[in-house]
Amino acid sequence: MTLSLYVDTARWRAHQQSVLAEFPGLVPVAKGNGYGFGNDRLAEEAARLGTGILAVGTAHEAAGLLDRYDGELLVLTPYRVGEPDARLPDRVIRTVAGAEALQALPEGSRVVVECMTSMRRHGIALADLARLPVRGPGSEARITIEGWALHLPLDRPDGSDPVAEVARWMEAVTAAGLPATTVFLSHLSSADLARLAGRYPDTAFRSRIGTRLWLGDVGSLQARATVLDVTPVLRGDRYGYRQHKAPSDGHLLVVAGGTAHGVGMEAPKYLHGVLPRAKGLARAGLATVNRTLSPYSWSGRQLWFAEPPHMQVSILFLPADAAKAPVAGDELSLNVRHTTTHFDLVADR
Repeated sequence: MTLSLYVDTARWRAHQQSVLAEFPGLVPVAKGNGYGFGNDRLAEEAARLGTGILAVGTAHEAAGLLDRYDGELLVLTPYRVGEPDARLPDRVIRTVAGAEALQALPEGSRVVVECMTSMRRHGIALADLARLPVRGPGSEARITIEGWALHLPLDRPDGSDPVAEVARWMEAVTAAGLPATTVFLSHLSSADLARLAGRYPDTAFRSRIGTRLWLGDVGSLQARATVLDVTPVLRGDRYGYRQHKAPSDGHLLVVAGGTAHGVGMEAPKYLHGVLPRAKGLARAGLATVNRTLSPYSWSGRQLWFAEPPHMQVSILFLPADAAKAPVAGDELSLNVRHTTTHFDLVADR
């Protein structure tokens, strides 16, 4: 009984190498559910890449990877004044988003300062650079600034230039007399990085990349679910928790994968254009009459949920006019969002 992710390992790692070649100085990211692979597995892959640093989401995740990754660990979530002391070693670099947080960290801490970009999520403001408790050249600094972080938006409908946004911060940091030797960036193209490198040859620009690195070659990954039971039904037969009626003759398929795995738990989507909005309205209309397409497919046909997913399994309806029904032990393919799915098994092939 497994929800499995099969990995064409050679192809997957070749893709990783291609991303590393495109983004020299890349910082791999392992956080949350580990993009479906688990953070332990991604830590091993990051060690293979040899970048010397791995970015994680939280201090808790960093603590959990200390025995799995020997290089530096960069915590992306900013340190908050008063949060529990994680007691992390010197090779863990914390992110800070304000002068107060920087002051509250223990002496000798290594930090990356998050800047408030047009994302407007969190970060220090331009006007607050002068307030950072960092001493001038020639003095013993209480805190070591390892670099600056700029998390930029994915889309720019106003046509603004991401390089110009980074340049504004570079100029402000330099004007404040602060070191600008390393800048960590998110969501810049390799062409934009090349422009920045040409403009600021003494600064190392390092891209933090997760989704494109681990999930950029979808052909190397295949999600499948074990069929646990197959029950024939006739039109009108009642089934399930709510005793719905079968809409036609067919089969009920009980398959691995439920809410505990993230199946059927859909995050909000940002819709562009008329057609995606129309499809969204159609799906919502069908849902009001308890008709919801599942992510599972059999013989190339996407199946409907027979009822909402259970905790560890889902029940699907396969019409009688479909291909031959599967038997227990067969596997169905499914299309899921890897960043919200917890697989029982990740297997190399």
